[in-house]
Amino acid sequence: MGISKVVGCAATVLFSAAIYLKKSGFTYTPIPLLVGALVGFSVSIASHPSINLPSLLGKRSDGSFPLWAKLIFGPYLVSVRLYAVLKRLKRRESLYNEVSENLYVGGWPTSPGQMPPGDPVVIDCTCELPKGSFINKDAYFCIPLWDSRSPSPAQIESAVRWACQKRAEKKPIYIHCANVWGKDENSSLHSE
Repeated sequence: MGISKVVGCAATVLFSAAIYLKKSGFTYTPIPLLVGALVGFSVSIASHPSINLPSLLGKRSDGSFPLWAKLIFGPYLVSVRLYAVLKRLKRRESLYNEVSENLYVGGWPTSPGQMPPGDPVVIDCTCELPKGSFINKDAYFCIPLWDSRSPSPAQIESAVRWACQKRAEKKPIYIHCANVWGKDENSSLHSE
């Protein structure tokens, strides 16, 4: 099930719970649930393949989120981080794989110990996860994508151009999405 359906279902549950509480006589309790449902429906629509608007979450090219995005989408952003970490713990797979010499593909790193060896530069293919503070800003390139969505040819071209410059500097390259599995477009960047 795609992100659009998953988030849409969660938003529907929140909306239904808010309606139930309102009908049960609770006046203010449903408000946070309604806000959560509104955010969820917004993300569900923006992440639908026919719309595909990852800029909704406001992730900047440096991997950070503006204050307005944290305030509006905070619960969603936190839940995505939590989901990524819990899914990783459950699967217990390697966080990254070396697909070519000094070219790694994997999931979102949450600490320096989860990075490939050799102080790699990072191509981040997420719109909902922040850049770790342990990643140097000059060693970071962001292609904001919804989980399970592919980059455009222009995004691939700019990432490959950046990666080729870094490879000329003898830097290892780490391309990551939210999770290490199921993101085939990362492998397409291997075309460098």
